[in-house]
Parts: sequence; structure tokens; C-alpha cells
Amino acid sequence: MHKEVMSDKPGSCPKCGMTLVPAGQHGMNSWEKFKMSMTMAMGMEHGGLAGREMAKLMEEDIRNKFFFALILSLPIIAYSPLGVQVLKLNLPSPIPIPWLLFLITTPVFFYSGWIFLYSTYKALQAKTLNMAVLIAVGITAAYAFSVLLTFLGNSDSYYEAAALLITFVLFGHWMEMKSRRGTTDALQALFDLVPPQARLWKDGKETLVPTSDVKLGDILILKPGDKVPVDGEIVEGETAIDESLVTGESLPVAKSAGDKVIGGSINTSGSVKFKATKIGEDTALAQIVKMVETAQNSKAPGQKIADRFARYLVIVAVGGGLLTFAVWFFILGQPLLFALTFAISTIVIACPDALGLATPTAVAVGTGLGAKHNILIKDAPTLEQVSKIQAVVMDKTGTLTEGKPKITDVVAAKEFTQDQIIQLAASVEVKSSHPLSKAVLEKAEAERLVPGEAEGFKNLAGHGVEAIVDGKHVLVGTVKLMNDWKVNIEPLQKDIDRLLSEGKTIMILAVDKKIAGVAAASDPVKENAKHAVTRMKELGLEIAMITGDNKKTAEVIGKQLNIDRIFSEVLPEDKASYVKKLQNEGKFTAMVGDGVNDAPALAQADIGIAIGAGTDVAIETAKVVLMKSDPADVLRAIKLSKATVRKMKQNLFWASIYNLLAIPVAAGVLYPAYNISLRPEISALLMSVSSIIVATNAVLLNRAEKDLITI
Repeated sequence: MHKEVMSDKPGSCPKCGMTLVPAGQHGMNSWEKFKMSMTMAMGMEHGGLAGREMAKLMEEDIRNKFFFALILSLPIIAYSPLGVQVLKLNLPSPIPIPWLLFLITTPVFFYSGWIFLYSTYKALQAKTLNMAVLIAVGITAAYAFSVLLTFLGNSDSYYEAAALLITFVLFGHWMEMKSRRGTTDALQALFDLVPPQARLWKDGKETLVPTSDVKLGDILILKPGDKVPVDGEIVEGETAIDESLVTGESLPVAKSAGDKVIGGSINTSGSVKFKATKIGEDTALAQIVKMVETAQNSKAPGQKIADRFARYLVIVAVGGGLLTFAVWFFILGQPLLFALTFAISTIVIACPDALGLATPTAVAVGTGLGAKHNILIKDAPTLEQVSKIQAVVMDKTGTLTEGKPKITDVVAAKEFTQDQIIQLAASVEVKSSHPLSKAVLEKAEAERLVPGEAEGFKNLAGHGVEAIVDGKHVLVGTVKLMNDWKVNIEPLQKDIDRLLSEGKTIMILAVDKKIAGVAAASDPVKENAKHAVTRMKELGLEIAMITGDNKKTAEVIGKQLNIDRIFSEVLPEDKASYVKKLQNEGKFTAMVGDGVNDAPALAQADIGIAIGAGTDVAIETAKVVLMKSDPADVLRAIKLSKATVRKMKQNLFWASIYNLLAIPVAAGVLYPAYNISLRPEISALLMSVSSIIVATNAVLLNRAEKDLITI
């Protein structure tokens, strides 16, 4: 993702200016700490390296060490008791075989195995136990006893056990790293959208500058075919911008002065000038990357249990190995090498490697798959909790509807004309940011009506607006607003009822406390909304719609979407209380919204979901961000969570059961009755196979992609 990692700005990317955070600064479980200590063992510098670059270097180093160990392990096996007695190989040796095995195994132990030895040193220094300790104990015991026997002139040894354990563990870690790194492909594709240079407009001249040098407030130029370097706001010109790779919006979006542009999107037609409003790590693209990386490095609740279990398993494994040796050697009177074989096998096979991989791999694949489909989940606990959702509260405007209302009807009272109604309403609404305000202003522009000057503007949250226009007191808003100001709406009551019955949102206009007219707007339901609601109900979810609209309009929309539970005429500050109402009924509740007034409800919900290119406040408050404006993505997020949790449980079950059953077998419980024993190298293979199964099972989560696409 970051091809260049050197910069004259410490800790920043020379391409986009984003701060590069070392992976070591994220919250890490025992497995992540183990990998970090391995990185330190490799002598890699942390400062200024992106986590992805570090992971890539780690993977390459693990791969190289694996192949080194594998190549040298072949002659070690050939000359070992395994090769001579089991494989019936009889190869000539220039020197005594024990000394030949010593010479070949030593570089494997100290080069390929050094990362485990150093990691163990760091773990013991920190007074902790992790998988590195167990692996180091296993390879050191096998190697040290073999060296001792060689120097004592004994022909027996465990060199092959030490070499194969190192080889198998490195292979398992390499495969796991490949599976995790593969999940970031979608993020790499996103970040590669950032162009290396931007067109800076300064002092009447256009200059090409590195994107990392762009400052807030700089004026930049976009020409047809250019990629947008940073987030900004158009100040001059009109164009259409393809935002599909960032937001999932399939068609180019028309842009003009005042509209926002997103870094990484593509300018398809006109030339425009825009002001840089967000740069570096503050851009939408950088936030997406940061969010997914944080999720992949966070710890799921289930992993906390696994971490505790893994720590105890290290103690059990070492203690079990010592106990096994003591029983076979001191109690049963077996030969030293016989007892050592069972002891080392016990330690090796008990390594909780698979347990450490159980949930991190599933989380990495799950969050990566979500990012690929524009579903951003902030952390691992959220990924797990989304599967528990029982009720979904959906805001109407912008979530279930397009959020782009159009004026469809204008009714004027006596003494007023339709043009006067639109002009007066536009004069007040020009200072409002409500979607209905934009609809009024678009209507005024279409009718070529120029808004008047408004003074004393007030936004009456959830009810409407008021201002003084040409010395007249003007109110624009709901029936409740008119009732509060004691405005008699009887003259237009029939028109109001008719418009409401058609499912339209009304804006009543009063001048000097007398009704002047009413305008109606229609906000079309999103194409996929009904299908999404139906599928969620089939999944057993309770769906509720919440809106500030009047009851009649809300009921019409609810009927169209087959939503039975409707909360209407809800003030922005009261939305959270309705979410709490569902929670008090014992339901694990999600809130879906896209506006500033949804933020309290998003925070109140068990899971807050921001949909579409929502406001910064909504996105900051939410735990899940759906980059597209598709309500079906709510269902996709739930299905993805359920599939991921299923993989987590499968992995944890397999890793736990495998270790619990494997330790007694390796300790020789079955030997007296069935003559079944496991040599250390076989134990190493079985332990590694367990880890590979867990990593592979997590990667199979990608099969859920088909289910996400077909929703």
C-alpha cells in the first residue's frame, strides 16, 4: 500500500502525508506480541514503517528462514534414525553421522530458530509466557540433548526433531501471514488511488507538487481524467466525479461550487478548482484504511479467553513434559532417551499456536471482506457483536429514502400566489441545512425566483425555521409549529390532509401568524429498501422506522416498506430515547442513520451504523460505517458478522480440543496398551497441521462473499 517508506517527514507517507503508525502501537494479543518480538529479532527498524510494510518484510523473512530450514532438513532426515530405520536410507557419510547431523542442524537452530530464541528472551524479560517460550523449549531441548549425546559419543540424537519443529512452525506462520496479508488487498487498491502529484493553483499559475506537500486551504485544479488528491470543496466550475471505488456509488456524481470531493475519486468530465479541506490522515480514504487496520489489530472478546487459556497451556505443556519425563524415567524406569522422547513430544505438540491464530485470522479475513464491499467495522468486538442484533431502528430520510426531496405541490392561500410562497420560503430556508431547504431552493431556482434578505433567522429543531423577511415575520414548518404559534391552518386543512395521505412531507408557511400556503415534497424510497427490510425480517429481526415527519406521512412510507413499528414526529434529541425503549424490551438494538441529529441515537444503540457518505459526526459515533447508501448493507454486515463468528467458534473449538487430546497421546498414554508413540518430529508436524487448518478455515470465510453479493 505504501510503496515508499522513507520520508523527510518522520513517521509520514511521502505519497499522501498520512502518519504511518507502527503495528506495535496497536493493542495486541499474545500472538501479535510474539510476531512483534520476532520482528525485533530480525533487527528491523520500527520508526516510520507502516504496519503493512512491516508485515510484508516479516513475511519475507519468515519465508526465507523456512526455505533455509527446509533445504537443510532433507539431509538431516536422511541421516537421522527416521531416515535410516523408517525410510531405510543408507547413505554414505564423510564423517561420523552424529557429527554430520550436528554440523547441518546448528545453522538451522541458530539462523532459522533464532527468532524463537530471541522472542523467548524478550518474553521472559517481560515476565510473560507465550508460544515462543514453548517452541524455544522444544527446539532447545531436542538440540541441546542431541549435542550432549554427540559429544559423549552416543549415536542417538534428536537433531531431526529440532530441525523439523523449526521448519514446520515457520511454515505455519508463513501461511498465516500470507492469509492475513491477503485480506488487505482491497485497502491497498484504495490507497493506490491517491495520485503522487497534485495541480496547485497559486499566484495565477498551475504547478505540479507532491500530494504530501498540499496544505489545508490550498486551491487545487482537477482536469478530466485526474484523480482527486485530497478531500476538498469545489470553489469554481462544474463536473461529474466517479466515487465508485471509494463510496460504492455506481454512477458519476454531478459536482458544482460548494460540493465536496473525496480523495481517490476520479474526475470524469469538466475542469474545476477546489479548496483542500482535509489532508493526510484526515482524508476519508485514510480514515477508511485506519478503521480497517484498527479492526484487524483489535481483539475479539472470545480471543481474551483464548489468550488466558493459551498462557495456562504453556505452563501445562512445560509441566506436562517434565511430568512425562519423571514418570517414564524415575517411576517406570525407562531409559533416558526413551523418557526424553515422550517429554519432548509432549512439549512440542502442546504448543497453543492454533489457539493464538483462532480468532485473529477470522477477524482479519472478515474485516478485509467487509472493506471490499464498503462495509467498515471499527473493531473486533463490534464484528462479533453485530451478529447479536435483534432489532434495527432505521432513520427514514437518507437511510430508507433517497434523502433528496423534490417539491411536488404548492398551494397558496388567498392574497398569495404560488411564486410568493416559494420565494418567501426560499428566503428563510437559504440559511438552513435541512434536506427540505435544498428542495425549496432548487424549486426557487427552477422558477427563477430570487430569495429576499432574511434577518433574525432561527432554526427550530424538529419543527421548522423562522425569520424576518422584508419586515414580515415568516414561519416555515410543521403543523405543530403552527399550533405553537397559534396559526389557524383551517383554510388549507383539506389540502394538507390530501398531501399527507399521499405520503408527502409538508411545509406550512405563515406570514405574521396567518397561514399563507403549503408546499409538499416527495422523497422517493430507495430502490433496494423494501427488499432489504423484507430480508431482514426473514432473518427474524424486528425493524422500526424513526422520523421527524408527521404520523400520516410516516405511516404511508412504512406501509410501502412493510414496516409495522413506526416512531413519527420524533425530535432529534428524542431519537435516543426511542432506541433505549427497544433496549428496555430486552432487544440487542442497532440504529442506522446518516445525519448529525442521528449521532445521539447512534451512541445510545448497542451497535451504531452510519450509512452512506454520512456526516463526520455520525461516522465518528457509529461502530459500523456503510460507505454506500444501500440499506441492504445492514443485512450484509449482519451476515458477515455471523459468518465470522461461526469461523471463530470453529477455530477455537478445534484448537482447544486438539491440544487437550493431543497432549496425553504425545505423553505416551496409549503406548502401554497399543504401542502407540509419537516421535518429536511427528509431534511437530501434527502441531503445525493444526495451525494450518485454523488459518485455512479462516480463509474459507471468503466463501461468504457470494452470500453478500446475492442479497
